[in-house]
Amino acid sequence: MRTIRKRKNKALWLTLRGLAIIIGGFIAAYGLETVLIPNSVSDGGVTGLSIVGSELFDLPLGVLIAIINIPFIWLGYQQIGRSFAIFSVIGIASLALGTSLMHHMPAIIEGDTLLITVVGGIILGLGMGLALRNGGALDGIDMLAVLLARKLPFGTSDFILFLNLFVFIFVSFVFGLQGGILSAIAYFIASKVIHIVEEGLSGSKMFKIITTEPELMVETIRDRLGRSATYNEVYGGYTKEKFKEITCVINRLEESKIKEIINEIDEGAFVTVYDVAEVKGGNFRKNNIH
Repeated sequence: MRTIRKRKNKALWLTLRGLAIIIGGFIAAYGLETVLIPNSVSDGGVTGLSIVGSELFDLPLGVLIAIINIPFIWLGYQQIGRSFAIFSVIGIASLALGTSLMHHMPAIIEGDTLLITVVGGIILGLGMGLALRNGGALDGIDMLAVLLARKLPFGTSDFILFLNLFVFIFVSFVFGLQGGILSAIAYFIASKVIHIVEEGLSGSKMFKIITTEPELMVETIRDRLGRSATYNEVYGGYTKEKFKEITCVINRLEESKIKEIINEIDEGAFVTVYDVAEVKGGNFRKNNIH
């Protein structure tokens, strides 16, 4: 009976996460189609490249978003996991569909460049942050940045900034220098909103877990997330009982997955989460999970 209830709760939780990601995709599409694009302001990442391609070749934006993101979804599947890839497909499909449905909606703001960048960046960041908070992504460039950060001695946020620099150069050729600069400002605002929604999105996270099933927890994290973990012996200050405390460092895209694992194995686990500014050395590299 308890197993059936846990399965139902898990199915409900996954459904709600998928719904939140869909809503995030449509919110981001609304910001693009009613604020940014009508005023010759673009987004960064794959979406920005899709907007440039749509303007240059007169192709539907939603189609380009879906097609260009395909290799990045595969990358996310290989490096982060199946559930992340599935939720990202849902998010990117929602964004693509949303831009198609809202393409002919009138602009809600026109002329005021400051208001355009602020409002557009906030709406876009809210949608993207909602998707990322629930284990999906609306833009494949985040996945590429995570992979490069594992291979080279730079942080994920550094690579996101570096990759988007080239995107905004392309944008400036289509929307002009002013459009490129405004696009960069709107993206900067969106990234800050994402950070607020996701709570420390741009860095790594350290989880400290005290559970009654430490061995099973570590094995599951290793098998399903591809991450190693360490044990520390700790003692309860009141009970004097000895526990094994698990320490695991993950990247920003894996937070929802590890929370799912913890909740599945031990709902009563004591968990503390820390923002990690930088990770070097050790065995932080992710193992293959397929």
